[in-house]
Amino acid sequence: MTFQGWLEIALVLSAVLAAAWPLGNYMARVFAGDQTLLSPVLAPVERAIYAAAGIRRDREQTWVGYTLAMLALNAAGFLLLYAMMRVQGGLPLNPQGFSGLTPDLAYNTAVSFVSNTNWQSYGGETTMSHLTQMTGLAVQNFLSAATGIALAIAVTRAFARSGAREIGNFWVDVTRATLYVLLPLSILLAIAFVATGMPQTLAPNFEAATLEGAKQTIAVGPVASQEAIKQLGTNGGGFFNANAAHPFENPSAWSNVLSIWSMLLISTAMTFTFGRMVGDRRQGFALLAVMWLLLIAGTAIVYASEMAGNPLLAAAGVDPSQGNMEGKEIRFGQALTALYVAATTGLSCGAVNAMHDSLTPLGGLVPLFMIQLGEILPGGVGSGLYGMIVMAVLAVFVAGLMVGRTPEYLGKKIEAREMKFAVLAILILPLFILGFTAVAATLPAALSSLANAGPHGLTEILYAYSSAAGNNGSAFAGLNANTPWFNTTLGLAMMFGRFAYVVPVMAMAGAIAAKTKAGASSGTFPTHGSLFIGLLVGVILILGGLQYFPALALGPVVEHVLMLAGKTL
Repeated sequence: MTFQGWLEIALVLSAVLAAAWPLGNYMARVFAGDQTLLSPVLAPVERAIYAAAGIRRDREQTWVGYTLAMLALNAAGFLLLYAMMRVQGGLPLNPQGFSGLTPDLAYNTAVSFVSNTNWQSYGGETTMSHLTQMTGLAVQNFLSAATGIALAIAVTRAFARSGAREIGNFWVDVTRATLYVLLPLSILLAIAFVATGMPQTLAPNFEAATLEGAKQTIAVGPVASQEAIKQLGTNGGGFFNANAAHPFENPSAWSNVLSIWSMLLISTAMTFTFGRMVGDRRQGFALLAVMWLLLIAGTAIVYASEMAGNPLLAAAGVDPSQGNMEGKEIRFGQALTALYVAATTGLSCGAVNAMHDSLTPLGGLVPLFMIQLGEILPGGVGSGLYGMIVMAVLAVFVAGLMVGRTPEYLGKKIEAREMKFAVLAILILPLFILGFTAVAATLPAALSSLANAGPHGLTEILYAYSSAAGNNGSAFAGLNANTPWFNTTLGLAMMFGRFAYVVPVMAMAGAIAAKTKAGASSGTFPTHGSLFIGLLVGVILILGGLQYFPALALGPVVEHVLMLAGKTL
């Protein structure tokens, strides 16, 4: 590792914080219904949407109504996207002449984009028409991100209100998230991406002459607009199969920096929104500190592991001076590749600028473990915040047990009912990650998809189900997931990882909103200081370690030991 590398990382993260602070305050005003800088332009559009859809802004919903509205919107989005992909060949704006997708691939992709996972069992430039990319996938990129933001705002209101039955109106929140936050930012970022060299065209491809004089057909399309919401919404689905390692999807060091900045921006800003809405900015700072401590630690481990290199490659005569460069782009360098790896998996983004399958064993363990921790570092847009709040509730419960007092968080007592919902939520991920991995590791139909045997092959399977259930979408590229088994089971993991997780979280929010908010007393455990930050970090790591360490020990840990011994399987 070098000083220059860490300086690059520090500058990018500083730029994120500098933009996240005002954005977080702006979002707090947006969801409070206050006047903002964009209100003169967007307020008439907002009112027109409500009038056309029959939405009453003044009619709020209980947690049940809010959750049912969320499920209804996403169910409709799934059905429409599935139908579009099945009949793609008969639709306009298909200059490539692509046919419709098979039922299992259409199901997997529809669930993937609706759940904000954007797992892709296909190559974008060889499978999806421009119409599908722009009006199918991109629309779900907006709506899935807006859904996450709306849910986080609803959970925040539960702690901000006292003795309330309602936690907001889902239709209003998702409209404001799209109209006031995601759409303006996406337009600005798409323009910036075009300036860095990303294509934005309806042309299907063009021909280029190779150095040997042959002709090569190169796919293009409306890349910049798709890339903008992909990163801002922590969606991660790439226009091209190589994702952000493709020279048209990430053409330069500047586009790489913009990509990292944009995917961290809204999730980081949500912590500032949280602090402002609950009336104590320190609470948001505490959650942000936990998120970024673990994110920076993950970046450091990936950076160190990759710079240490692979002794097997060195023994084969590969120059070790640049570390392990297998699967990486020289134009990005080790430092910003390491930050990208940690950020995209600490988030639920899944965009990649290097092949995670080519990382060293410890370098590959980090993104896998960060997904398994619950995608809360800082997590997906909205989903990272409400996931971290669940962990905070568990942390104050542990603190209460240690000192013999009723646990409280932000003036709300955390009792048996809330704990049952919190524990139910955190059991969803290991159930589908470890359950499906165990079955796939013994099933011939699944094992035939592996490019590698031994511990690396197990890691490929474990990563796939971790990424799906965690709604991340990145992959270890050695796994061929476009099979009926993987399309179906990964689709189930994505669906339950998103919606089965959020239902108990919303039930917990409903119970907390109904409680009377009490003031702090001399016996109240402060949840904004270093002690709580340390406790919350410990709870997150212990939960992750206890649930996943045996599986990790059989995969990347064993592979690391074999690598040091100069052996492969």
